[in-house]
Amino acid sequence: MLRVGGLTPLSTTDWPGMLAAVVFCQGCPWRCGYCHNPDLIPSCGENEIPWQDVLAFLRRRQGLLDGVVFSGGEPTVQAGLADAMREVRALGFKIGLHTGGMVSKRLANVLPLVDWVGMDVKAPFADYPRITGVAGSGGRALEGLQHVIESGVAHEIRTTVHPALLSDADLVWLGHDLAARGVRNYVIQAFRRQGCGDEALRQHAVRERPLQDVGDALTGLFRDFSVRA
Repeated sequence: MLRVGGLTPLSTTDWPGMLAAVVFCQGCPWRCGYCHNPDLIPSCGENEIPWQDVLAFLRRRQGLLDGVVFSGGEPTVQAGLADAMREVRALGFKIGLHTGGMVSKRLANVLPLVDWVGMDVKAPFADYPRITGVAGSGGRALEGLQHVIESGVAHEIRTTVHPALLSDADLVWLGHDLAARGVRNYVIQAFRRQGCGDEALRQHAVRERPLQDVGDALTGLFRDFSVRA
């Protein structure tokens, strides 16, 4: 059974252009300081929702929602993800996935079940441990990204930008690197204080330069590009 730490009945932002419920999967092996869902990091949560209750809710929403997004935490850490996706697809919903790409083998296995992927790329891949706190995380994320690109599944690659963690120069370098690797849809988004458990990051989140100005340096690299400030 999938371990579920939360459920959003209706979202218009977690899957652009779709009306979707969001299933927040419990557990994540990375420790990103700006995480806005820190309660989902432990493998077992204090207020988990039984998977059968989630399915019961979705049955009541058949015909009212376009799809279901599996978010987290990190959904691919759970062995039950593929079976959960099949059960949701059998109810007639499209499937979205939010991932950091860290469990690349399981990500590759579920991609044939998925209609859309939103993948977080956190920094230049060599700098990942500074963000995630985990050695070797950049290599795993890169492998996950390659699976997403090669799958042909519709996707959005996005980077959350905190001025203390990712410099403007690093962000521009990352944008060029992603474009060279075949990314066609890229979003950079400003850090938000809501939910972040790191007091220092919350207090030092003011940018000296508007994020849109950095985005101007990336215009033209991607088929679709946007800044969420």
